[in-house]
Amino acid sequence: MSPPRFVIRQIDPGRTRRGWVFAILIWIGTLLMTVVLSSLWLAPRLANTGVSLPVSSMDFDELRNRIAVLERSEQVAKAALGELQGTLRDKDEEIAGLRADLAFYGRLVGGAKREALAVHDLSFAPVAGSNAWNFTATLTQNFKRGQETTGRLTLSVTGIRDGKLETLDWKDLAQQSDGSGIGYAFKYFQKINGIIMLPAGFEPNRVHAVADGEGGHSEQDFPWGGAARTEETEDNVRQ
Repeated sequence: MSPPRFVIRQIDPGRTRRGWVFAILIWIGTLLMTVVLSSLWLAPRLANTGVSLPVSSMDFDELRNRIAVLERSEQVAKAALGELQGTLRDKDEEIAGLRADLAFYGRLVGGAKREALAVHDLSFAPVAGSNAWNFTATLTQNFKRGQETTGRLTLSVTGIRDGKLETLDWKDLAQQSDGSGIGYAFKYFQKINGIIMLPAGFEPNRVHAVADGEGGHSEQDFPWGGAARTEETEDNVRQ
């Protein structure tokens, strides 16, 4: 018996679709592989030649402008902060000066309250190019109103030299053989100017002022940092 000349087979639509889908996936995969391999091949060459891909150049310019604006804003903020800090420092110094003046004049016109001899204030200013320091000491008293107070003022400075604590007396500071100090004579207050010499390698920490005479005796300690932070150039005042 001879085989039939025609064979009737039922077509499966799902199988046909799966074939097309598989072919399309293979085509897409081939394209993706081509793009990846091309990128891997071009990236190092573009980096070496300094050529950048023209991707979102407009966005890059916008980001660069924003960065410039932010940097400028930061500079303005820093400048404003520095100016504010400087203003606050000036105000603090002004307030401290007003308080010192108030205490000074309050001591002189203290009403019924009588104040004995005192070293009210002490300040230092360095002499350029040397280890010398100019100083101004303010002495006050209203215990003996209208009567002149006389005596002598001496200083001693405590600090560190060669890792050891050391105190320099008036003879060492003023290089005077007798160490008698600087004379004063006043009724209410007097500013006394002088100069001291610190040895090389000496780091001062504290100053001890002694006023001694017919009007009484007074001793006062001052931190070197506080005493040396301002410069005084006023002449002696005698009242």
